[in-house]
Amino acid sequence: MKAKHEFIFFSLSPTGVGISGGDRIFIELAREWSKNISITIYTTQEGVEMCKRQKLKGLHLKIKNLVVKLPSKFLFKYLYKIYLGIKLGFSLQISNHKLPITNLYSSSEFWMDSLPCVILKIRFPKLKWIASWYQTAPNPLKGFTESNREKKYRTSSFYYWLMQLPIKPLIKKYADFVIVNNEEERKQFPEMSTKNKVIVLLGAVRLDEIKKFLSTNHHLLSTKRYDAVFQGRFHPQKGVLELIDIWKKVVDKIPNAKLAMIGDGPLMDKVKSQIINYKLQNNVKLFGYVFDGPEKYKIFSQSKIVVHPALYDSGGMASAEAMAFGLPAVGFNLKAYKSYYPEGMLKAEIGQYKTLSGYIIKLLNNEELRNNLGDKAKEMVYNNLSWKRRAKNLHIMLFK
Repeated sequence: MKAKHEFIFFSLSPTGVGISGGDRIFIELAREWSKNISITIYTTQEGVEMCKRQKLKGLHLKIKNLVVKLPSKFLFKYLYKIYLGIKLGFSLQISNHKLPITNLYSSSEFWMDSLPCVILKIRFPKLKWIASWYQTAPNPLKGFTESNREKKYRTSSFYYWLMQLPIKPLIKKYADFVIVNNEEERKQFPEMSTKNKVIVLLGAVRLDEIKKFLSTNHHLLSTKRYDAVFQGRFHPQKGVLELIDIWKKVVDKIPNAKLAMIGDGPLMDKVKSQIINYKLQNNVKLFGYVFDGPEKYKIFSQSKIVVHPALYDSGGMASAEAMAFGLPAVGFNLKAYKSYYPEGMLKAEIGQYKTLSGYIIKLLNNEELRNNLGDKAKEMVYNNLSWKRRAKNLHIMLFK
C-alpha cells in the first residue's frame, strides 16, 4: 500500500566529522520513518559522508548531494550553503495535487536548512513544514552559561544569537509545527504552543545497537579502565575546559583517576594545553571523535561513571548513551535536565566545580552507591529513550 505522505529533509548544515544533536535527530528519524514512507534528504558532501558514517539506510530513503566540492574556509562554506539552500527553495518543483502529500523537515534553525522550507512554503502553501529549534542562543551579554561563569564566550554566542534572530519569526509565520527538545524551549513559541503546534521531542539512543553489542561483549563491563568518561563537542557550551579543572580536583584526592574524553572541536588545543599545565597527561586520555559502534561502546563499558559538565545545553543525548551501559552521571543542574535526567544523575548547582568534583569522588569511592545510581540510569534509558519509540510517537503526533 502506497504511503499517503512523503518527507523532504533539508540538512545542508553538517560540517566536519562530528555530529550535532540536531544531526543525530534527523538521522534517527529518517532511519525509522524510511522503513515505511518515502524520505528524500537534500544535503552536501559533508552531510553524505556523515550519513555514511552513521550507516543511515532505509527501504524508501534517498540522499541527494547538492554539491561535492565545498569552499575550505568556514565562512565561505557557510555562505555557500545558504546560497545552495535558497537556490533549492526556488528550483524544487513539488506537486500539491497528487499523493503522496509532501512534508518539509528542516533539520536545524540554521539559514541553509530553514530558508528553503520558507521559500517552498510560500511557493506551495499546502505543503506542511515541520521546523526544528533545538537550542535557543544565549543572551550575548551572558554568553554560554545559565549562571555565573568566568569566561563568557560572548563573541561566539553573539554570532549564534544573530544567526537565529530572523529565523524565529519565519518559523512562527510559516511553520505548521516546530519541534523542540525540552519543555523550557517550548516557551520560545507561546502562540504556537497554545495551538498545539509545538512538539517536545526528547533525545534518545540506539538501544537496539547497544543491546546487540552487550549481548556478545558483556564481559567488558567488569574490566574498568577509566574512572569516568566524557562525550561531547569540545565547545564552550560543554564545559570541557572546566572539566579539566574539575578532574584536577579529583586527581588531588585519587591520584590514579583516569578520565576518557571522546570528542573534538574548537577548544581541543586549549584542552591539551590545560592538561599539560596541570600535569594530567597520565590522568586524561583524549580519543578525539569516535564513531558510533564497538570502539565507542567499549570505552563506555570500561568506564565507571559519565561526566557531563555542560554549562549551557538543551539536551543531553551524549550522556544518555553512556547511561545505557549502567553508568551513573554527574553534571550541573541545567533547566533542560529536568526533562532529560530525572534519575541517574547527581546534579551540582551551575558553576559549583568543587561540589561536582566531590560527587565524582563520592561515586568513585562508593561502589554500592555507584551501582545503585547506575542501575537507575540504565532503567531510565531503557524505558524511555529508544529512537524507535521516539520516531513512532512523533509521527503519530504530526499526523493524528
